[in-house]
Formats: sequence, C-alpha cells, structure tokens
Amino acid sequence: MDTKKTSLYQLHQDSKAKFVEFAGYQMPIQYSEGIVEEHKFTRSHSGIFDVSHMGQLFIYGDEDLTNDLEKIFPLDLKNLKLNHSKYSFLMNKDAGIYDDLIITKIEKGFLIILNAACKDNDFTILSQLLNDKYKMILDDKRSLIAIQGPKSAQILNNIINGVQNLNFMTGNWFVFKEQKIYITRSGYTGEDGFEVSISNDLAVKFTKDLIEKGAKLIGLGARDTLRLEAGLCLYGHELGKDKTPVEANLKWAISKERILKGNFIGSDVIIKQLADGVNKIRVGIKPEGRVIAREKTKIFNQSDLHIGEITSGTFGPSVNGPVAMGYIENEFSKKDTKVFLEVRGKKHPANVCGLPFYKKSYVKGAN
Repeated sequence: MDTKKTSLYQLHQDSKAKFVEFAGYQMPIQYSEGIVEEHKFTRSHSGIFDVSHMGQLFIYGDEDLTNDLEKIFPLDLKNLKLNHSKYSFLMNKDAGIYDDLIITKIEKGFLIILNAACKDNDFTILSQLLNDKYKMILDDKRSLIAIQGPKSAQILNNIINGVQNLNFMTGNWFVFKEQKIYITRSGYTGEDGFEVSISNDLAVKFTKDLIEKGAKLIGLGARDTLRLEAGLCLYGHELGKDKTPVEANLKWAISKERILKGNFIGSDVIIKQLADGVNKIRVGIKPEGRVIAREKTKIFNQSDLHIGEITSGTFGPSVNGPVAMGYIENEFSKKDTKVFLEVRGKKHPANVCGLPFYKKSYVKGAN
C-alpha cells in the first residue's frame, strides 16, 4: 500500500523536512535546525504541527446519540456544553484502551479526534456499537493543524480574529477565506495552543500565513519530547489494549457521575480497580545521571527485582536532563522511590517522580 501524504507534504519538503513513515503517512520528523531547537522554539514562541494524519470523526444525531455514546465513553456527555471538549477513551469490555481521544460537542452532534494509527479501527468499532444509526463521517477532506506555544494566541488572532477569547478545551467555528474552520484551544505540548480543522485546499495558505506571522514548522520528533516533558501519554506506548485508564493514572478523565452509574463499556473493571487498586501504574521516572532510558528499558527495585518497564524516554530540553515514563508495580510507585534502569547491560539509579516534568501553561480563562 502506498504511503499517504497530508496536504502540507510539499510545504514540508520545500522546508527541508526529514520524513519518517508514521501510521501509514509520510510525516516530517524534523527540519534543518533539529529537534532540540524546534522544541525550545515551541516553548518560547510558537510551533506549527501538521497533525492531519489524525482522524476527524463527525457524528450527527439527536438526544438518542448522546445516550448511546454515554454507553460507550466514560463521560457525562449530557452535561457537556456546546463547543466544549473532554479527553476520554474508547475501551473494550475489560477496560483496555482501543484509543484515547478528544470529544467536542458541536451543533447536532460531536466531533471526535482520533489517533492516526487507530482511526479506521475506531470507526469500525463505533459503527458497530451504534448499529449504524447515525451519520458518521471520518473526514479526510479536512486537514488538522496545531499551533502551540506562548505566542500562539497572538499569532493566530492576527489571522483569525476572536480566537484569543476561547478558553482551554473549548472551540468554535470561524471563517478563513470565506470557508468555515473549526478551532479548539487545546494541544499536546504542555503549552497554550490551538488545533485548527480546515479544508485541505486552504491548509497550505493558512500554514504559510502562520509562518509569515512568526510561527515555525515543527516535526514529530519535538512533538514527542514536548509531550513527554508535559507527562502526556502516547497511544502504543503508555496506552494500549493491555492497559486501563486507572493503570495509566488517568482516572481524572472518568466522570464521577458515570462511575456512580456504571453502564459504560468496561465500567465493571474500572469500578473494581478504583475500589481495590491496581497491580501496576504509570509513573514519571527521573534518571539521576544523564543516561536516557528508552522504551522497553527494564526497571528494578533496590533488591534487584524486576518491577516494571519504561514506555517512553528521552532527553528533555526544557528540563535539561533525561525524562521517562513507565509502568511499575504499585507498591513502588510512591514519589521519590529509588529504582534502577537497565541500559546496555548496566543498572543506573533513578527516582519515581511526579508528572509533569515541565509545568503546563494551559490558559484556563479568556485573555
């Protein structure tokens, strides 16, 4: 099967991007300045991320749709206000995670942003669970462009007036070149920012306008270091069908009202884990030295017992040191617990730590 390309592919190429295949797409991993400089620029200024490979699923229906989706997602969707977004999960009956996603209430339905590698399977699962009762569009005619960093609101507002009035995890329709675009104040970097759903034929013009105002294209490499510093999970690493939201330390994303009622897919397991605890849990890990512990690095306790495994690890440019996340046995999950990471046959000291490594800068209220 041919590798897919986003609408911005030629612009990435013209900007001297290095490409990798990711979820069936040719995606930019970095540009000429390199991952560390791209990371720092996003933290200090404003970075543009092409995330058009992700799924934009529009589901339209009446009140029955809300009721049916509440049987699937552990969210209180009846009380979700128009143009407000929530983070959630698509789970199996054992509460294993098929995908993590953002669901936004729009007029006459919902917009769900899905991970690129999961989107086709998610569509199939949701179609079956909803018995094909509703209009569902996995829209590949729209690009998704994220602009992230402290200067993002100022830059984007110069192009789309009014976006600075959005609060974190809210969105709305705006107009660009006489076409409707949907913008949410959200992102995946630990910085203030926005995600813009825009028709493919306008994506290049819009991105060039952002660049002209001072933003820079940023690749997937820096996207990964930014999200890891912010303690954010990546599907296929921290999340998967063999992990539950409680084990992933994401119970905050499960509605308290829904826990009381249950009746969503996986609710029996979630309720039991919340009551009884779990055997393994996701934690932050900070190596004491400069060694970088990559995915699948084994974690040991002080008695040399194998107690867990790293799921993501890198050098964090904003904290000037190595950072990692992983799953360890719950009894060793307390903050400041000393552990050891086996890298290239040698065990290196590290400590369990709180997340995030880098303080988030999300905007909770309008400027």
